[in-house]
Amino acid sequence: MINRGLQVKINTFLKFIKISHYYLLQHDPKACYNTVEVEFMKLNVIIPCMNEEENVIPLYEKLVEALDEIDFKLIFINDGSTDKTTLKLKEIWEHDKKRVGIINFSRNFGKDAAIYAGLLHTDADYSVIIDGDLQQNPKYLINMMNHLDKHEDIDIVAMVNSKRKENFIVKFLKWGFYTFINMISDIRFAKGVSDFRMFRRNVVEAICQLSENNRFSKGIFSWIGFNTHLMEYKVEDRVSGRSKFSFIGQWKYAFNGIINFSVKPLRLATFFGLLSAVAALIYFIVIIVQTLVHGTDVPGYPSLLCAILFLGGLQLIAIGTLGEYMSKTYLESKKRPVYIAKSKFGFKDDDIL
Repeated sequence: MINRGLQVKINTFLKFIKISHYYLLQHDPKACYNTVEVEFMKLNVIIPCMNEEENVIPLYEKLVEALDEIDFKLIFINDGSTDKTTLKLKEIWEHDKKRVGIINFSRNFGKDAAIYAGLLHTDADYSVIIDGDLQQNPKYLINMMNHLDKHEDIDIVAMVNSKRKENFIVKFLKWGFYTFINMISDIRFAKGVSDFRMFRRNVVEAICQLSENNRFSKGIFSWIGFNTHLMEYKVEDRVSGRSKFSFIGQWKYAFNGIINFSVKPLRLATFFGLLSAVAALIYFIVIIVQTLVHGTDVPGYPSLLCAILFLGGLQLIAIGTLGEYMSKTYLESKKRPVYIAKSKFGFKDDDIL
């Protein structure tokens, strides 16, 4: 047991601490908070990868070489790979446990879920997203970071490649997507901006607040706001493997983005419904006038069939559009997690935002 004399000394010391704290709060409030500031590491690199067994080790080596002079951590998100990517990532972690973290998904949840998982596990001043296929050269990371260091008003550095070699059809479809979504959305989408971006910590915290299941990262990055600087970069040729983003996959992704960030397709359905009703009313008046002037011999079957097919098509489009929005609402109402991690290496429980 503590003797009475020692107890008195302890109580006196505690009173002194309380009085000192009160004095600091009254005369210099910042002094109290400055004593508990948390120091973050400089950079976290988020690397979504799927079936990149031949690329992850060369990418790790390039990242370590490019970032050798700063405090960094590499966060690999293994998005349900079916090849030897999991084993290769484990080798990297065994070799460099201090600077590498791995999140293995239980299945493929998509790149947007992988980005979200990586951002949730960041603990740095800056966080950057880079693909695991070696087409985005790590040499640009220092330039991105230096720009944020020099410009405190800039919150995001986003990389743009306006000279990528693509066939005419792909370029035309991308141009059509950005033009259309900028017409119908309340937020602005910069053309050609990739997911290769670097964020300040306050931006990461803002993104992590958006825990929606149907994710469209390009839209989320635009919706949160913040000041963004666009920087040019060159896309490298893929050394090995093949792209996981097929033409159909890109089409679905674009459609998902339109549904997620605009309700104007629903308004377009309403507009076409009103337009069809007005056209039907005018045609009805024309038929009445023709009947009164020329008698009852009014031609009908071809025009009637065309009108029925046209209006039926509009109704199906409207119903399908409404169904897409309802399905998104239905899936969100289930409140399923964005992803499920099968295993994690190199993290503590308190690393998650």
